[in-house]
Amino acid sequence: MFCGLMRWQTLYEARWIFAVALALTAGLFFISACTGWIGVLFILYIFLFFRDPERSAPTDEKAVVAAADGVIAEIVEMVEPEVLKAPTKRVAIFLSVFDVHTNRAPIDGKVTYSHHTPGKFLDARNPQASELNEYMTWAFEGKSETLVVRQITGAIARRIVGWSKVGDVLKKGERFGMIRFGSRTEVYLPTTGEIMVKVGDRVKGGETVIARLF
Repeated sequence: MFCGLMRWQTLYEARWIFAVALALTAGLFFISACTGWIGVLFILYIFLFFRDPERSAPTDEKAVVAAADGVIAEIVEMVEPEVLKAPTKRVAIFLSVFDVHTNRAPIDGKVTYSHHTPGKFLDARNPQASELNEYMTWAFEGKSETLVVRQITGAIARRIVGWSKVGDVLKKGERFGMIRFGSRTEVYLPTTGEIMVKVGDRVKGGETVIARLF
């Protein structure tokens, strides 16, 4: 069961964190066995955070799946300013430090855009985080629509990781990157899409249907 939750590519992103945690734990054990167990618990948390379970995406071609695990924090209509530059429905997902942080393609499609923008590190629950925080924008060109996904850092999250590149063709639910620690992931949908979730809903990346296209 434990092996089914882990994935080497994801764990590799934690290599330096594990190294620091092991050194810290060794130092704590040198002080006393009791304090050493604090380090052991920290290492276990790192494993928990970097878990990356397999997911089964729905076969419905019109279904759009969540790009991340977490809680729906916001659903608004707005103009997507970077790629589409047109009215969209934005579904924002807040990821706590206890959620799986792998990001997944919301539809079957080709990666046509990928761009990193530096910025601040506000709390990811703050609506201003979408405009002011460091983020990475992706565009996925499907059969009928192009969807935009934005990975946004938070107060704790300080590193956005991209595993895919422009030109890659991904299946719905396939991993394209991750954000380390608490953060926010946004999906920009066409205004004609039917939203299937509401604010406060908990979703699973690559599995929960958040919208349907027409």
